[in-house]
Amino acid sequence: MKVLVPVKRVVDYNVKVRVKSDQTDVDLANVKMSMNPFDEIAVEEAVRLKEAGTASEIVVVSIGPEKAQEQIRQALAMGGDRGILVTTDVDAESLGVAKLLKAVCDEEKPDMVIMGKQAIDNDQNQTGQMLAALLDWPQGTFASEVAQNGDKLHVTREIDGGLQTVALNLPAVVTTDLRLNEPRYASLPNIMKAKKKEMAQKTPEDYGVDLTPRLSKLKVTDPPKREAGIKVPDVATLVDKLKNEAGVI
Repeated sequence: MKVLVPVKRVVDYNVKVRVKSDQTDVDLANVKMSMNPFDEIAVEEAVRLKEAGTASEIVVVSIGPEKAQEQIRQALAMGGDRGILVTTDVDAESLGVAKLLKAVCDEEKPDMVIMGKQAIDNDQNQTGQMLAALLDWPQGTFASEVAQNGDKLHVTREIDGGLQTVALNLPAVVTTDLRLNEPRYASLPNIMKAKKKEMAQKTPEDYGVDLTPRLSKLKVTDPPKREAGIKVPDVATLVDKLKNEAGVI
C-alpha cells in the first residue's frame, strides 16, 4: 500500500504568536517554524503502517516556501521514503491546497492519504474533507485508531458522543486526531540518511492549479485580555451572579 502524507510548515506550538504592528498579519520574523503537530502524528502513523508490513512506500508532500524542505526532511528522518515540495510563496487557502493534493494523487496514485485534521495556524479543519470530495474517495476524519482489515481500512473516529468505527474501501483519505499516537523523535543517523533521500521540487503551475486567494485578510488582532475573576462569599451569591450577571443559567 502506497501512503501519501501532506505536511505543513507552521509556527512552532511553543512560540507565543505576535501580531504585526500594522495588524495585517502574524509576525513571522525570526520565529521558530515546525511541522504541524497533527501532520507529525500522520507521519508517525504512516511509518507504523510500514513497520507492520501494511504500507510499502511513504511519500511526503508539502506546499509552501523553499524552507518547507526542513519539514519534509524531518518527516523523511522519521521514516518517509521520498518527498515532494510544491514551492509557492502564496498563503494557499484550503481549497487550493486540496486541488494541488488531488493533482499529486492523480500523479502518484496512492492507496491512502493520511494527514492532520487541521493546521494549528488557521484551525480550519477542511482540507482533508475537500480532498476526499475532489477525489471522490471515502474519508475517515478525526482518527484515533487506524487498522487494515482485509481489503478494508478500519478507522476509529472521535465524535461528540464518543467513538465511531467506520470501514473504508481503499483508496481513502484519513485525518488524524491527537490521541492516535505519540510521534517518535528522529535519531541522528536517520536525520543524516534523510538528507540523501529523494525530494522532487514542483510548482503549482506544473499541476495546472491556480492558488490565487479567494479571500482577503482585513485585519489581525490579539484576543481581548482576560479580566480578573472575583471571589464570592457563598453559593447563593454565585448562583445569583451566574443567573443575573453572566446569564448562563
